[in-house]
Amino acid sequence: MTIRGVRILSGAGLALGLLAASYPLFWRDRLLTWGATPDEVASNLRGDELLPEAHLVTTKAVAIHAAPDRVWPWLVQMGSGRAGTYTYDWIDNLFGLDMHSAKVILPQFQDLQIGDTFPFGSGTLHIEALEPGRLLVTRVPEWNWVRIFRLIPEGDGLTRLVLRNRLVYPGTSFAFRLCRQMISEAAGLPMERKMLRGIKQRAEADDVWPDWWRG
Repeated sequence: MTIRGVRILSGAGLALGLLAASYPLFWRDRLLTWGATPDEVASNLRGDELLPEAHLVTTKAVAIHAAPDRVWPWLVQMGSGRAGTYTYDWIDNLFGLDMHSAKVILPQFQDLQIGDTFPFGSGTLHIEALEPGRLLVTRVPEWNWVRIFRLIPEGDGLTRLVLRNRLVYPGTSFAFRLCRQMISEAAGLPMERKMLRGIKQRAEADDVWPDWWRG
């Protein structure tokens, strides 16, 4: 290897080392708590008890200029083979998740019930808790993953949508967990930010509501 090649590899190694060292100090909290207030991050949500020993807990949020009953229909129809997750479908579909994000309310997917199950890639998504207009909790046991959506009305037609994820990583070594954390956390932010903004955009729009929903 040439001297130039050695310098490039050394520089790349140094850059990666600095990134790994600075990540927990400067970047991690921003990735885990995008859009959320300190109170939202510290709050106890129904569904937390389903995975109390989670290695990773994230809390993200977005303000939506629409009442909870306009946000709720977009949440209950989400899923693989259903209305998608309003994020980057092409990335989800690389993992065989069959996501096709809908831009309208789909009546066939509105009757969600506790105990319902749906295929989700290599796993099965379970509906663990459901409070219409307030709370939706899902779990994929095979992935050791719990996801919580909490709708908080704030008056004047404004809703805070809080999204919490809880994950347990397989494996026991510190290096393995650190690697998985950095990858999933870094990848999770753009996907979930796109999803939250996608829900916000749809709930705030006036031209996506079918006549049967308008009454």
